Parts: sequence; structure tokens; C-alpha cells
Amino acid sequence: MLAGIFHASQATISLTITASTLGVALAAPVMGQIADRVGRRRIIVLSALTLGVATLLTATSASLGALLFWRFMQGVATPGVFSVTTAYVHDEWPPGRAAPAISAYVSGTVVGGFSGRVIAGFVAGRWGWHWAFIALGTISLAIAAYLWMSLPVERHAGAKPAAPVVEAVKGHLRNKQLLAAYGVGFCVLSTLTAMFTYVTFHLAAPPYSLGAGSLGFIFVVYLVGAAVTPIAGRRIDRDGHSRMLMGAAMLGGAGALLSLVPALWAVIAGLAICSSGMFIAQASATSFVGTAAKHNRALALGLYVSCYYAGGSFGGTAPGWLWQTFGWPGCVALVVAIQMVIAAIAFTMGRQVVPATVGADEPGL
Repeated sequence: MLAGIFHASQATISLTITASTLGVALAAPVMGQIADRVGRRRIIVLSALTLGVATLLTATSASLGALLFWRFMQGVATPGVFSVTTAYVHDEWPPGRAAPAISAYVSGTVVGGFSGRVIAGFVAGRWGWHWAFIALGTISLAIAAYLWMSLPVERHAGAKPAAPVVEAVKGHLRNKQLLAAYGVGFCVLSTLTAMFTYVTFHLAAPPYSLGAGSLGFIFVVYLVGAAVTPIAGRRIDRDGHSRMLMGAAMLGGAGALLSLVPALWAVIAGLAICSSGMFIAQASATSFVGTAAKHNRALALGLYVSCYYAGGSFGGTAPGWLWQTFGWPGCVALVVAIQMVIAAIAFTMGRQVVPATVGADEPGL
């Protein structure tokens, strides 16, 4: 729809995805450091409020440039919710319950991803794209108000970071286990963004010829991930992060290949399988970062989110050139290659550390 309105190519209009993911990647470490100093709850609430306002202002865009600007601002506001909430959970939950709690949180992001896309597709298909952003912005503001009233104040609000930010970043980047998790995060969102951005072009074209509303409902497959992720969270502590990541990569690759079958049911089933694999990988990698980081946890998670959304920028842009030359099979080939990278990271790191079941302070990846 946006490609037609702004007379842009698929590769150009994919910048509406890249702009927001780039904003997240740039802001995440800063938000993490601020949260370490002023408190998690305050940053979560303010970021949710800012995100709602930015979403409403996106509806005022009269040009593609303005749309990209407000999409970037949405991205800047997002890590104050996404990464800081993850650090909040790790600080407030007992170590032995962190992985299931994070898996439940990831399920919440899955339901949010589903709801945002379905609502946007439904509203845009009936009243236009401006009203889609108005609806989502209003919902975001309501959630911000709910967080302000209901989110408990953390027990260690305003705790000072254990090291200056530069030294803390260097320390995290020297941690091979954290680097492995950051690599997985990059691959996870690049997969999801590539699959769910370019499948809309695939299904909007003949022989499927789906409209905006129908395309929005494709994201019902996200709900499969919402059901699978809590189950995976309970198995992370038993089977280890490495094994869960290997299985997730296999699911991701199998789902992507299934989507090549020229039937609507096969494409939808492939999306469900691929996305479920990536949600499992996300839960495993995120829970591992929270336990592997022994200090400046919000900063460590902020760096993870930067890599995660840098992957989203890659997944939103890189497949565009493959799409123009090879179509949907070219995008699928890239996704399968990314799953091989996840499997390689999991295999390599799984040989270097002990399984997650040995104890809460010695998780494996």
C-alpha cells in the first residue's frame, strides 16, 4: 500500500522497516546505560509514552521522508521498553525463574507483534494508512498509562553501573558468550524481518493477490510462537541454550523452505514454523544474556538489542536486491543461510561451556 502511495519500489519502501530498526540499534546501549543510573521503571514508562506520541505523529507524514523520520523516532523510543524490561525481569525475578519469566515476556512481544500487524492491516484496509498509526498510537498511550499505574518500582532503583560505560562496553564485547548471543540476536530479527516483509509482496502478487487486510491477518501465525515460547522457556534450563538454538535454527530453515511450495496453506504454515523457531531462539538468547552479564546488565541487554535490530535493518534491506532478481526464492535462500549461521554459533559455543542445568549462575549457550 505504501509503495503505491509514495510511488516507491519494494526495496525503497522497505526503508520504513529499516528506519525504525536503525533507531533501535543506535539508541539501545544509551537507554541501557541511562536505565542503570536512573532506574528501570522510569525509563520503561517514559519510553512507552514517547513511543505512543511518535506513532501518532507518524500519521501526520505527508511525504516518504517524513514517514521515515517518525519511523526512526519510533525506533529510538523502543529499546527503553524492550531491552530495559528484560533487565528489569532479570533483576526482580529469582535466578532460577529467569528463563521462564523471559519466555513469558517474549510471548508478550509475540502477541504484540501479532496485534500490531493485524490491527494495522485491518484499519489500513478500511480507513487508510494514517488511521492505522492513529489506532496503534492510541493503544500505545493507553499501555503507557497502565505501566505508570501498575508497574512496581524496582528494588534497586537508580543503582550505579559497576564500571564506566566505555569500560563496561569493552568488557561485554570481550565476553565470547555474550558475542555469541549478540550474533544470534542479529540473525533472529533479520530472519523475521526478511520473511514477513517480503512475503507481503509475494502474496500480494498473482496467483494469491491478497489485499492489505488479508495480509495483516497472515500474522495470526505469530500466535503459534506465543504458545510455543513458554514451553521452550521451561526446556532451556533442562536442555541448555545451545541445544535449543540448534533446534530453533532447524525449525527456521524448514519453515522457510516450506514457504516455497506454491500454495497459500504452505506459505502460511512455513511462516508459522519459521517464526516459532525464531521466537524460541530469541527466548534462549535473551535469557542467556541476562545471566551471562555479571555487571551492567541493562547495558549488556542494550547491546544485544542493538545487534538484534541491526539484524532487522539487514533483513529489511538486503533481501530487496534478491527480491528484484530472484523473487521469493532468493529471499528464502538468504533466510536459510542465516539459519546455518545460528546453528554454527550454537554448535561452536556449545562446545565451550557447560549445560544450563548445572546452576543458575553457569548457564550454557
